[in-house]
Amino acid sequence: MSLQYLSEITINSLIRLALSEDVGEGDHSSLSCIPEDNTSTAILLAKASGVIAGISLSERIFLMVDESLRFNTKTRDGKHVKVGDVIMEISGNSRSILKAERLVLNCMQRMSGIATLTSEYVQAVAGTKVKILDTRKTTPNFRPFEKWAVVIGGGTNHRYNLADMIMLKDNHIDCAGGIEQAVANVKSYKKDNNLSIGVEVETRDLDEVKQLLKCEGVQRVMLDNMTNEEMAEAVSLIGDKMEIEASGGITLETIKSVAETGVDFISVGALTHSYKSLDLSLVIKM
Repeated sequence: MSLQYLSEITINSLIRLALSEDVGEGDHSSLSCIPEDNTSTAILLAKASGVIAGISLSERIFLMVDESLRFNTKTRDGKHVKVGDVIMEISGNSRSILKAERLVLNCMQRMSGIATLTSEYVQAVAGTKVKILDTRKTTPNFRPFEKWAVVIGGGTNHRYNLADMIMLKDNHIDCAGGIEQAVANVKSYKKDNNLSIGVEVETRDLDEVKQLLKCEGVQRVMLDNMTNEEMAEAVSLIGDKMEIEASGGITLETIKSVAETGVDFISVGALTHSYKSLDLSLVIKM
């Protein structure tokens, strides 16, 4: 996998946990009425239009349930689908297909919803230099697949977890006694612990931006909940001294105007906490 957080161990572990949650001691519905050697072909259908995501993951889920299952994939992750499109055909043991069905749909519907919304945000800033970032506002224990979906939708991952970057937000700054003291503490901490990770600092107004510009060792500034006018002025003040990220309540309707202020990144928590799952269905074709 090209994404660092998508190791084989992580993916397989999450699939096993999810199957254990869903199947329990056994799929008594299928076991009780479908002969053990019964075979079927199922089709995975789109019941809504959007960007499909999770095909690669779904194949892994099916194969973990039954490695003899076979696929005929009709599209690939990141492609737009419309109502009625067949995404893939799955052939093999009927019990196995139905055992994996719900987990496949749960993952793909959510991932496709995230990819679709991310694609809309990316298209909204087309023609600007801005990259759309996700956040850590994810579903507990489903983060790898949600961040994967953001990338499939054309977005860019922000830090994966707290260890990836030092990110000083308002509460950190207030606890430390201000921006300059907080950054000084960070420099000492990095030196003492031989850390080379990046540092980002959140600013709430232009005064804090000016305070931050007095500091060294910061790679990115976040402009949080500022007006477009304030952001444009901040961009002018900062120049090329550090990367600039905008954040805070930015919507599809407002994101283009934010991008036009000159920022480098816009982070959008809504990508992973306010998406609508894409409606998909799995149908057995006897």
